[in-house]
Amino acid sequence: MAAIEMQNIVKKYGDGFPAVNDVSIDVADGEFIILVGPSGCGKSTLLRMIVGLEDITSGDMRIGGERVNDKAPRERNLAMVFQNYALYPHLSVYENIAFPLRLSGNMSDSEIDAKVREASKTLELDEHLDRKPGNLSGGQRQRVAMGRAIVRDARAFLFDEPLSNLDAKLRGQMRTEIARLQKRLGITTVYVTHDQTEAMTLGDRVAVLKRGLLQQLATPRELYENPVNLFVAGFIGSPPMNFLPATVSGDTVELPFGKVKIPREKADMAQGHELLIAGIRPEYFEDASVMDPATVAEGSTFRATVDVTEWLGSEQYAYIPFEAPPAVQAQLQQLERDLDGESLRTQLVVSIDSTSRVSDGEEIELYVNVAKMHLFDPESGDNLTVNADSNGAGNGSGTPRHAAPASSTGPETSATGTDTGASASGTGTTESGTGATAH
Repeated sequence: MAAIEMQNIVKKYGDGFPAVNDVSIDVADGEFIILVGPSGCGKSTLLRMIVGLEDITSGDMRIGGERVNDKAPRERNLAMVFQNYALYPHLSVYENIAFPLRLSGNMSDSEIDAKVREASKTLELDEHLDRKPGNLSGGQRQRVAMGRAIVRDARAFLFDEPLSNLDAKLRGQMRTEIARLQKRLGITTVYVTHDQTEAMTLGDRVAVLKRGLLQQLATPRELYENPVNLFVAGFIGSPPMNFLPATVSGDTVELPFGKVKIPREKADMAQGHELLIAGIRPEYFEDASVMDPATVAEGSTFRATVDVTEWLGSEQYAYIPFEAPPAVQAQLQQLERDLDGESLRTQLVVSIDSTSRVSDGEEIELYVNVAKMHLFDPESGDNLTVNADSNGAGNGSGTPRHAAPASSTGPETSATGTDTGASASGTGTTESGTGATAH
């Protein structure tokens, strides 16, 4: 195993376009880190530079403290699992797993057999060892590819969207298997995905990229609760965070549906801006009629007319359209393009209790947890109210989930870079609005 250090990594192609632009990330020994972002953000290019399949334009790549910029892939001793499995169709499962060991030429048949069967047992492939890849399911093929990586005793595992070709059920199963395997082996792992579910459930830390720039590097919880800008806030979470036009006066925020009071410290951080974008996630709303009246009385509520409801059994969503001024609408349209076409309509999406009886076209009184509201600058996209203790440039630390807690090195921090490159290091041991009245 080995730590991986990426220092000011830049990758430019012939036309001068920077696919990866000044990215610095330190992956601690034994850490599981995720590279996530929409198509074209540079995550796969960065992974390929780690393994040596892409040349580095500038910057330093270090593995186990050794600079490897000029080393060939085979000299870096990294194991890579691809999206398309990359199995040999004419070889059995046994021979596919044994292939890198035979290629090395320095192991006996008995040693190879022992390592293959150990990997097979770990991945529950014993009954399939004599079968060909063409006779296996997608999940089984991916386990074979993982087995081939395991037997190599590599310094780190690299995964390039390994679950993209699987159906939803298999993705869930394989996601769990990868997490268990990494926990058992304790090996340094870098995992590329565009699926935020994989990013949030697998990684010790997650690096969010956009157009080659590192936006934020933090734990999954930190990304979700303290996004540093509009892009991270809109990319992480499903349904995504709601974005509404807002103005702040004192400790009062005026939204399209009415006015709500926010904590004074948040209001102070947003002073000096005429127009803001308020961000709040769907689960921080609730139908006031199904709540404890005492809780409702102590909080902020507003009334709005529901356009559409979706009842899903265990939960329910209500959609409430609103109108946005041109400045906010332009920022949301840009954000939609950045998020690879994911639609961001000018509507409020709220997650309410499944026992709520509200119907399409009815008015509802909604309770909102204003402590969870973020305020963004429409011009820069920066989160003006991000927790200062949880956001620092240049030093993101996190202890891998499988490791024993290390001595405290300070609060978790994240790296940001909206318009410039960003760095972070791991130091852990491993549409028509409706009138509203606020109360």
